[in-house]
Amino acid sequence: MSKNIFRFFNKQKEFEQDILKNGMGYSGFYGDSFKRLKKNRMAMFCAMLLILIILVAVFAPVLAPYDPTYQDYSAVLASPGPAHPFGTDEYGRDILSRIIYGSRVSISIGIVAQVVASLVGVTLGAVAGYYGGKTDSIISRIMEIFQAFPDLIFAMAIMTFMGKGVLNLFIALGLLTWVRTARMIRGSVMQLKEKEYIEASRANGATTFWIITKGLIPNCLSTIIVLVTLGIPNAIMYEASLSFLGIGIQPPTPSWGNMISAAQTFISYRPLYSIMPGVAIMITVIAFNIFGDGLRDALDPKLKS
Repeated sequence: MSKNIFRFFNKQKEFEQDILKNGMGYSGFYGDSFKRLKKNRMAMFCAMLLILIILVAVFAPVLAPYDPTYQDYSAVLASPGPAHPFGTDEYGRDILSRIIYGSRVSISIGIVAQVVASLVGVTLGAVAGYYGGKTDSIISRIMEIFQAFPDLIFAMAIMTFMGKGVLNLFIALGLLTWVRTARMIRGSVMQLKEKEYIEASRANGATTFWIITKGLIPNCLSTIIVLVTLGIPNAIMYEASLSFLGIGIQPPTPSWGNMISAAQTFISYRPLYSIMPGVAIMITVIAFNIFGDGLRDALDPKLKS
């Protein structure tokens, strides 16, 4: 995935040259990109699948047959059947309902974590790339410190320090992935700040804030879109891992990760208990990755006909 992101990033320079040479507006660029995306059947299929998953998360109260926290002790670890298609857990809670509600946790955490990562990464990356010098050195050293630790261990350390909870999980996963965004935006801004239209803005008395927010960041939008799309599945996997380890989403709130963790004891005779949450994670992550790859290719200037 990292190679794909860097391959996309290296081609942004050609896109900017196309704009200056041919006067192509962003509306035309994104319109052409959408046409290319529609030709990628696998990416469009995954896009439809993701829309379906999001709709399931939004309408979980309507779609779930039971309250995900309702405990029916007369049906503890019940086998799959008409009343409970995926069976029940050790507290008699319907597994299908918990998977449906678990989609809310995974999707929301994936999106919010990327929003946090994008806000921090784009801001620091743009500042470092534009100012350079000591400012760039300080921000680059901070990024190196964050990158020095393995991702999961770093997330565990943050959660242990801040405590368990959904809000802390948002912050931890956002801090975990902002460095990649910052590095990419920094590189883009370092190239863009030497363009003629930026020089013209300075000559006309534009403020630094205006140049960064109006002249530089909008031209990095393609990079940001791809980073967010490919970053969401990473956040979902990290959330599932942290919940599996017991420091993420806490029961009785349904999460695909804590469901798999709770199902370990019963995997030999109630395999669906752990298999179905795992399948939900797999489908969601693969769909995001394939759609992200397709989106990256659609926004690739070299593929422009």
